[in-house]
Formats: sequence, C-alpha cells, structure tokens
Amino acid sequence: MRPRPRPGAVTVGAVRGAALLLGLAAFGSTLWHGLDEPGNALAFGTLVALGELARWGAVPGTGAAGAAEEPRASEPAPLAAAGALAYALLGTSAGAPTTHGVPQTVAVVVAAGLAGIVPHIARGRGPGLDHLARRVLTVGFAALCFQPLYNAGAVTEHLGQGPAYALFLVLLLVLTALCDAVLAALLLRARTGFPYGPLLRDELRAFLGIGSAVCATGTVMALAVAAAGLWALPVLAVPLLLTQVSFRRYAAVRTVNRQTIASLARATEIAGCTPPGHARRVAALSAAVGRELGLSGAELAVLEHAALMHDIGQLSLVDPVAGGATALLPAEEQRRIALLGGEVVRRTGVPEAVAVVVERQADPYREQPLPARIVRAVNAYDDLTGPGTGEGAAAALGALERLRLGTARDYHPDVVECLARVLARGGAAGVTSAVPG
Repeated sequence: MRPRPRPGAVTVGAVRGAALLLGLAAFGSTLWHGLDEPGNALAFGTLVALGELARWGAVPGTGAAGAAEEPRASEPAPLAAAGALAYALLGTSAGAPTTHGVPQTVAVVVAAGLAGIVPHIARGRGPGLDHLARRVLTVGFAALCFQPLYNAGAVTEHLGQGPAYALFLVLLLVLTALCDAVLAALLLRARTGFPYGPLLRDELRAFLGIGSAVCATGTVMALAVAAAGLWALPVLAVPLLLTQVSFRRYAAVRTVNRQTIASLARATEIAGCTPPGHARRVAALSAAVGRELGLSGAELAVLEHAALMHDIGQLSLVDPVAGGATALLPAEEQRRIALLGGEVVRRTGVPEAVAVVVERQADPYREQPLPARIVRAVNAYDDLTGPGTGEGAAAALGALERLRLGTARDYHPDVVECLARVLARGGAAGVTSAVPG
C-alpha cells in the first residue's frame, strides 16, 4: 500500500501545480495568438528581469538558531514585483489603449523573471519554487481582476481617468497583496505545521514595510506610463532601487546582530559551562514552540535571542555547574544564575526585552512572561535529554514526564503540552523527536 502524502505536501504541490498550469497556459496562448504591443512587453519584461537580477540572495529573517524569526521580512525583488504588477494593471500607454490581456501579462512576467534569476541559480542562490509560484499566481490574479474589465470598457466608463481610477488601482494592488500574504502563510503553514493565524498576521505586518512601497510604485508606474509612455519607467524605478539598497543594509545589520548574539551564546560552550550545541538546540526548539503558541515575528526574535543567551550567567560562577544542567539545581541557585545572566545581557546592548526573559526564566511560571516560560521548559527538556541521560525516545518521554510533574510550579502546562506536540511532529532541526505519552 502506498503511503498517503502529508497534507502539507499536498498543499505545496497544489499551489506549485496551479502556478505551473497557469504559466504553461499563458505561454501557449501567447504563442498561439502572437505578442501584442512588443514594445510594452519588452520594456516591462526588461524591468522585471533587472529587478530579479538586483534581488538579494537569502530573504532576511532567518535566525541564528536556524528558526525563522519572521516568515518574510521583505520582498527580495521589489523592483521586479512592482514592474510585474504595473504591467498587470496597464490600461493605456501614452494615451493609446493596450490589448495585451491576462495570458500575455503572465507569460512576459514569467519569462522575464526566469531570465533574471538564472545568474542567481548559477551561484546557488536562486529563489525557492514557492516564491516563484506566488509571483505567478499573484500577477495572474491582479491581471485577471483588471484586464477583462478594462478591455471591456467598464473601468473607464464608470471611473474615468481621474482620482477614482487611481484609487481603483490601489485597491486592486492591496487585494493582490492580501492574496500573496494568504498564499505565503498557507505555504509556511503546510511546511511547518505552525498555526495559520499568526503566520498570516506576520505576513500582513511585513506588507506594511516594503510591500506597501511595491504597491504604491506599481500604481504610479501604471498611471505614469498611461500618461507619459514608457520613458516613465526608468525614472520611477530609481526610488524603489534606493529603498531596496536601504533594506539590504538593514538586513546586513540584522545579520551582524544575530551573529554577534550567536557568538556570545557560544562563550558558555567554549568555557565548558554548557554542552556543545545546547544553546542552539534550545533556541531552535523555543522558536518552534513559540510559533505553535502564536507568537509574532518580533516576539519570536526576542525569544530566540533570549534562548541563545539563557545560560550566559554561568560565566559569572566560580564553580561551573556539572554538565551545565541548570534545570537540576535548587530553585534559589537557578534564580541567582538567571539574574547574573540578565545583568550580562544588558551590557551587550541587545534589547531590554531579551534581558528580561533571561533573568526571569527561573521564576515560578505564574509570574513569568510567555517567552520566559518557553525558555525554561525547553532548557529543562534539553538538560534532561543531554549527554549521560539516555538516548532515543525513552529519554525524551522521560523528560516530558518530568516536565509534566513540574507543572504545579515550575513549568506552564500549556507550554509543556505544546512542546510535546512540536516534538511529535519532529520539533526543530537537530532536536530529538518523540511521541508524547
């Protein structure tokens, strides 16, 4: 009997399959009917290709522990996205009506996008298939909402070419952005199993950044080309390119900050205070549990950084803790180490919220913020399944049972059960999986 595919794999396959079918149908229709207005197609295709060439490789938002701080920190190719949306909403060019329609819009955007990402693929930094599928489907959605109505004359008849028409384009692009956010959250939900609501909320929050600039630029491009012709494209591309450079620098600063925090976290391992990989395992599993509990991207960033640095207080001890397992110490000693850690973290310049989580990780759970509850439970789990505690599912199940027995004071019951669910699904990379009893 063939094994049934996982629901997540079915969802991802359905989205990719829909994008592939749409792309093939668009190419077939364009080849059959020929290319309308080659000048417009070449200009917008070139803009999309250049935008893909100017994309940055990895989307910012991947944390030091390998867990995603945010589903999508920003659009990695904003110029290409704006150009594609502008072509989808192009009704006239220099006063002359356009007739390129939905299939040609999709075909030109797909062909130009593929041409622009070839150099990235050659360097092993190409975009994922999920991103390409979303681009095809969202551009097709925008063109389908606009082109048939405009070509039928309904848009100009009811709205004219004034402010109402511009507002109509903005509303269409906002609707398209919502469609893209829904698809992105759906794909991430299928891959990770995290709750859909917080993922969608993070995608919508990300739209308020460079996503809003993409929509605004796409609208202005469509309106400017309608009035002034294709010469407006290079002029309007410059502000978005400058915005992209600023986001690239911001992403670089975030990357350096995460690397700095990861290096500080390794100090306890180098000093022999904690086992190798302990901080990264706790951070990765804490982020997975935080996602399961519905934390947002910003909250997950604080959680991950605090989890990476949760044992840094051990550097202030005269006598190191045996095996670095603070979960096995008396409550007073755990509290003292946590306070020392919070003081050290405050001197590193990281956000105050990170230090608060570190210093409150040893409090009774009823007095803790949610991130501190997560760090405490996950740290205890890793301590109880570390070297010398046994191997395999038996050790994991034993650790979960000890956490459940400690839910009267030390560990929040919801966090422990959420940890068990995450572990049952495979947890985070490099973390032992066990089915909860």
